[in-house]
Amino acid sequence: MTGEQIKGKYERSYYVPQAMTCDWVKKEYVDKAPLWCSVDLRDGNQALVEPMGMEEKIEFFRMLVEIGFKEIEVGFPAASDTEYNFMRALIERDMIPQDVTIQVLTQAREHIIRRTFEAVKGAPHVIVHLYNSTSKIQREQVFKKDRDEIKKLAVDGAKLLCELAAQDGGDIRFEYSPESFSQTEVEYACEVCNAVLDVFRPTRERKAIINLPSTVQVAMPHVFAGQVEYMHKHMKYRDAVVLSVHPHNDRGTGVSDAEFGVLAGAERVEGTLFGNGERTGNVDVVTLAMNLVCHGVDPGLDFSDIPAVRETYERLTGMKVQERTPYAGSLVFTAFSGSHQDAISKGMAWREGHPGKWAVPYLPLDPKDVGREYESDVIRINSQSGKGGISFILKQNFGISLPDKMRDEVRVCVKEVSDQGHRELSPEEIYRIFEDTYVKARPVFDVPECHFKQTGGITAEVTVACGGKRKVVTASGNGRLDAVSNALKEYFGMEYRLTEYEEHAVSSGSSSKAAAYVGIVSGGRMFWGVGIDEDIIKSSVAALVAAVNNVRR
Repeated sequence: MTGEQIKGKYERSYYVPQAMTCDWVKKEYVDKAPLWCSVDLRDGNQALVEPMGMEEKIEFFRMLVEIGFKEIEVGFPAASDTEYNFMRALIERDMIPQDVTIQVLTQAREHIIRRTFEAVKGAPHVIVHLYNSTSKIQREQVFKKDRDEIKKLAVDGAKLLCELAAQDGGDIRFEYSPESFSQTEVEYACEVCNAVLDVFRPTRERKAIINLPSTVQVAMPHVFAGQVEYMHKHMKYRDAVVLSVHPHNDRGTGVSDAEFGVLAGAERVEGTLFGNGERTGNVDVVTLAMNLVCHGVDPGLDFSDIPAVRETYERLTGMKVQERTPYAGSLVFTAFSGSHQDAISKGMAWREGHPGKWAVPYLPLDPKDVGREYESDVIRINSQSGKGGISFILKQNFGISLPDKMRDEVRVCVKEVSDQGHRELSPEEIYRIFEDTYVKARPVFDVPECHFKQTGGITAEVTVACGGKRKVVTASGNGRLDAVSNALKEYFGMEYRLTEYEEHAVSSGSSSKAAAYVGIVSGGRMFWGVGIDEDIIKSSVAALVAAVNNVRR
């Protein structure tokens, strides 16, 4: 299509409030959590290829309660026997906690409203959610009704709600949604909502909910926020109304719509776990909640074990959480890039001396706060990885703290294997490469025995096993390691300089072990060896033996 064709075919289908002034733009961030309503069992379930059965919905409901949702839309009970029977099962099996309010959806049609009230009889706390579509394209194309007729549908539905609620005598609250609000002339949407509120007559003690759905997301988030703010400023009974938003994700900005909507005056958000829903889905409540956490705000929902929530969600719905889904995806805390890994590694090391606040490069959230592990989730190694990441893996998983001067050489060894295989390497594979190259390196010779005597300096009797033969070589030095080094130089008739030595207790596994690192220079090149043993002298000698073997190799 040409630019002119696109312009002609896709006209703007949203409405900006007249003389819109936006106070929400002056706010920096959301400073408290909104009220949450899960619509997983309605919007989410109706969007599944295979909707959940009775027991699956019950398990999902229980998970939502455990997460902390206090309002849960459980379905459209007049839509089918399955929906109706699920509603009755929750009530008759006494599965609704006293602090949880169930919400049920109904169109503004008399027989559907009456069936809905039959379904909820006996529930401890109920929100009956009435809706009808108000947008121009729905009025003209679907209902073929004018503005007054559409408003009358809403008002008549609201009157019947009040009548049936009075007959029921239970704890029943009301919610109204002008469906396709984001495509409705905002002044008209406000007119309809005010007419419904005149019927509900809400009070501060018994508030009504006005819910503003971007049923189809058609505008940039700031426009939706302007629409919400208009409603916030022009709605009747404002102190007796809970203003709610229900964003969808057609433009991929559902989270922005919700956050901007709350800044603009909304106090409540309806959404689903991981953004499930028709077409591109509803707004993702997990993302919204964890975004608040990153700003130091308690979301009032417990996502401290997102992997468990994700597993249950995927098992019950048959849906998959994509690898890059914020906070929940399998790769969202993972760094493959060498520069990122190095910064994260240094940030984690800095944090050890600065406990309390979280401030690590490239990680806006502590993975442990959502049930993830540093060892398996944060740094993973492939051909793009660097020395910082490999060092982090060895330290976190195996207690190996590489000397700074050794890190680049280890990186080259590991990267070569990853490059050749065109694949990611596991921590175990990385350690195996490290161990084979620097710890077990005995391709030429070994030193099975070593004895020391104090003779002014140190004299070492070194047993060298080479080519199937053993020979004891005696040499002196200013210390044990120097004496062994002189013995090896004498045996092989070689020269090198021992320039690097570091040691530390191994911080993973057996705390009694020590690691020693030896670097020697031969022919202008550095060669490394590593020894790990309960005895620091044995680990030092083993490191030297490995380094000299790497020279001889």
